[in-house]
Amino acid sequence: MSNQERAVLGREYPVTVLLIDDQMIVGEAVRRMLAGEKDIRFHYCSDPTKAVETAAQVCPTVILQDLVMPQMDGLLLVKVLRANPATAEIPLIVLSSKEEPRIKAEAFGLGANDYLVKLPDKLEVVARIRHHSKGYISLLERNEAFRALAASQKVLAEDLARAADYVKSLLPAPLREPLKTSWVYVPSMELGGDAFGYHWQDDKHFAMYLLDVCGHGVGAALMSVSVMNILRAHALPGVDFNRPEQVMAALNEAFQMERHNNMFFSIWYGIYSLEDRKLVCASGGHPPAVLVGQDSSVRQLEAQGTVVGAWPKASYDCLSADIAPGSKLYVFSDGIFEIEQPDGKFWQYEDFIKLLAAAPAPGEDGTQRILKQVRRVRGKDVFDDDISLFEVAF
Repeated sequence: MSNQERAVLGREYPVTVLLIDDQMIVGEAVRRMLAGEKDIRFHYCSDPTKAVETAAQVCPTVILQDLVMPQMDGLLLVKVLRANPATAEIPLIVLSSKEEPRIKAEAFGLGANDYLVKLPDKLEVVARIRHHSKGYISLLERNEAFRALAASQKVLAEDLARAADYVKSLLPAPLREPLKTSWVYVPSMELGGDAFGYHWQDDKHFAMYLLDVCGHGVGAALMSVSVMNILRAHALPGVDFNRPEQVMAALNEAFQMERHNNMFFSIWYGIYSLEDRKLVCASGGHPPAVLVGQDSSVRQLEAQGTVVGAWPKASYDCLSADIAPGSKLYVFSDGIFEIEQPDGKFWQYEDFIKLLAAAPAPGEDGTQRILKQVRRVRGKDVFDDDISLFEVAF
């Protein structure tokens, strides 16, 4: 890791040695060995009962520890150092007066990293100190990087949650008459680009729309909010907002992807005429809205048109449907049916359509019933994409 990268993480870790040995002469010998190494800091502790306390103060990158001390058995100290969270991962080099395979094996079994017969040559001591310190410093830097990443992810998650709340605050309130509406909106962990709305254009025409911007994150959400605000404010010059094909074509010209960070979106847009009970709609690469009759008959309103922003001068078809009393219209994004089940298989679209056609129990909210079943199919409450669905009951 470069010095610049360390500076970004906010901390550098110097090579720091802590020697634990009751013999002052050994402490002085090691100090002299390291005196000429300007980048190595040396600390000495003669009382093994204070080893953990001293280590907490000096933050060593390697510990040299004698195995024979009157105040505490060296192997017991190895166990103590490994049991303490503050010293559990610090490289530990045990020092012994002789080469004993049994003692060496026991020391390694208790967690020692290395074994030296004291006192070895200076070159060997310095080399081992640098070797073990380098590995431990890399571990510290990795852990700090993980902590910084976790903190960053927490901030990002909070930003996404705030963005999701903002999008949700812009969604329309349920209506009761002369049309009844209800909806569900469940943002994904990454926040997608779903947004929807409906409103009365005048006392005879009711506008409905749902869009899904490609990708995830705040950028997709901001674009969906921009489109939603344009539709609510009728901010497309020269467009008759009761003509879905005109609205789609104007959106396509206004949101060409090369001018909007290569983002595009799908959208369904419809107008319901209260006077003649007719629905006209257009689609830009969006899943068809589903019209369910009072007899549970199903019609998918598949208007033809490409996604908005992909190609200039695109044209869009307009489809019309007569709306019988008691009918319900469902408009949704693909996140509600493109669902991976717990067994790894994807839910069938035909099964989703059957779910829309099924009649809710008396007094049951239709959209909540659908969401409950979708969650059951998913097997958990977290979705890979936004879940958006609204229902209009005529």
